[in-house]
Amino acid sequence: MRRFYASIEQFQKETITLNLEETRHLRDVLRLKEAAQVQVFDGDGREFLCAVQAIRKKETVLRILEQISPTAPESDLDLTLAVALLKGEKFDLVVQKAVELGVTKLVPLNTKRADVKLKDTDKRLERWRKIALEAAKQSGRAKLMTIEKPIEFKNFIETADGTRVLFAEYGGARFSDIKETKKITAAVGAEGGWEAAEIESAREKEFQIVTFKGRILRAETAAISIAAVLQHRFGDFV
Repeated sequence: MRRFYASIEQFQKETITLNLEETRHLRDVLRLKEAAQVQVFDGDGREFLCAVQAIRKKETVLRILEQISPTAPESDLDLTLAVALLKGEKFDLVVQKAVELGVTKLVPLNTKRADVKLKDTDKRLERWRKIALEAAKQSGRAKLMTIEKPIEFKNFIETADGTRVLFAEYGGARFSDIKETKKITAAVGAEGGWEAAEIESAREKEFQIVTFKGRILRAETAAISIAAVLQHRFGDFV
């Protein structure tokens, strides 16, 4: 079944109007015709079975047939993944896989050893959100992962909530020491890791410092692996 996205503002009582981009995909790529059935999600957790009612130049009107269960249910773990800014496609990959792994919120961090610095923030954010939307379509999620604007590390640790965990290369507790919880904020550093002062600042803000044993991972691999392991331990990966 083909899946499309429409914001809540595009919903009427009995119809949904797809925007130009979604219309082009429906009409020009998939070559769907009137009466074809599709699924539409609203980014807030709802999904609907619809029939194509009218295909126009800049929009498509869908008739709502019924509300259905999302293709993929949301994890009961509220997971915020905070990742140091990485170059180009590395961070793009983290965005895509975080969606697939059921992350609730992604926070780009500007750390001392971040691979890139804060510039063209709006363009980067637009790109990441587009990647997240496409990943949601593919993975079956009906709720869009929130991506916040890049934030300085010192400001991030002031506002983080839930069980706060910072993954460091050395000197931390075991992963098994993290207590059972359904709300986690997990912070992952850049290729060069964290500076000692950052680790201590996080510890002062009641972050638990955790170190994985085993091989040395690239930053993007570490972020993806940590999300998967947390979902396995506390979420819906069983």
